[in-house]
Amino acid sequence: MEISGGIQASLAGRYATALFELARDERQLEPVGNSLGALKAALGESDALRALTTSPLISREDALKTVRLVAETMQLDPITTNFLGVLAQNRRLGQLPNVIRAFNLLAAHHRGETTAEVTSAHPLDESQVAALKTNLKTRIGRDVAVDLSVDPAILGGLVVKVGSQMIDGSIRTKLNSLALAMKG
Repeated sequence: MEISGGIQASLAGRYATALFELARDERQLEPVGNSLGALKAALGESDALRALTTSPLISREDALKTVRLVAETMQLDPITTNFLGVLAQNRRLGQLPNVIRAFNLLAAHHRGETTAEVTSAHPLDESQVAALKTNLKTRIGRDVAVDLSVDPAILGGLVVKVGSQMIDGSIRTKLNSLALAMKG
């Protein structure tokens, strides 16, 4: 798998690769992917969960206990639950967002998909995501998995990254370009 060499260059990438290989070998890619998706959403919504993953003041034992409770409450699959325990034990919970991103890249590559990181000013609904996937598939020529994030600072439009290519259709960028053109 050619993509794993670049991913393994980072700490989060090494953790993601280990999780991916375990999930693949146990034929649990879908449940682990779903659990990681739920965790990503929870990290975006919960200040307490973000604090748990980033605070250096929380001891290993407290982090481990809390992670187990979170996993039980969220009904995460056993592989993801154990993985969170490893991250907590190694004091690497702060790497969780990057691990999730790298895992999603590996899983998409395994399925023969390309991953597009899409940033919008507001959450996209199901029909917008479907239209975006169709448009990207036509443009790229293969299936596209979409990693969505919301950043109100772009004001409107989309910023799409596929590999090293970036399509910036945000209103913020257009306004900045207009301001530069007006300066002469």
